[in-house]
Amino acid sequence: MPLPVVVKSLSKTYREGKLEVSAVAGVDLELYAGEIVGLFGPSGSGKTTLLSMLGCMLKPSGGEFSLFGNDVIAREEAALSALRKQYISFIFQAFNLFPALTAFENVMLVLKLKKVAPSLASKKARELLEVVGLKGRVDFLPRDLSGGQKQRVAIARALAADAPLILADEPTGNLDHENGRTVMEILKTLASEQGRCVVVATHDNRIDDLFDRLIHMEDGRIVSERRWDQ
Repeated sequence: MPLPVVVKSLSKTYREGKLEVSAVAGVDLELYAGEIVGLFGPSGSGKTTLLSMLGCMLKPSGGEFSLFGNDVIAREEAALSALRKQYISFIFQAFNLFPALTAFENVMLVLKLKKVAPSLASKKARELLEVVGLKGRVDFLPRDLSGGQKQRVAIARALAADAPLILADEPTGNLDHENGRTVMEILKTLASEQGRCVVVATHDNRIDDLFDRLIHMEDGRIVSERRWDQ
């Protein structure tokens, strides 16, 4: 099976008046199934831009990008949308839950979009919420959930998409240390036990021991990379 992600000399350049600003400059990277990778770096280092390109949300300015064997660079937006739907789930710092829907309904929405039969979708949504420790909160609205619980709903929703690549942008940013570690431990389990490829953009050094691989970015470049067990 092709690797989840292979990028070579990937770049993203913006124009500001007559100036060109390089947000990502010539990144080479391979990502593997079954690993959880941390993208570290200060604000402006390029980690969120890189994550957005890996998620086919932002078109690169140059380089090569293969997603599960599919050439991303040459594809138009309609084709990129199809790739996102097939291969990628997103988890955001701001949770992005629908406030008028319960935890159960937020997860069900994804399953409905995937055209899963209603009875099976209902069973699956409840199972996923139980997996992330929210069995007793399925009928709660987001306003009645803590930050950690909201993030777990977001993870359950990402699982409902059943995507092999999960991209998380600062998923612990709005959480205290205990809830942040709980969320990250769930993501680590998804990688190790379900064979997903999980990539987390973060500046939270409190969780770096939970990653299989640590990638540090500065000025749009990867400046260091190491495995935690090395």
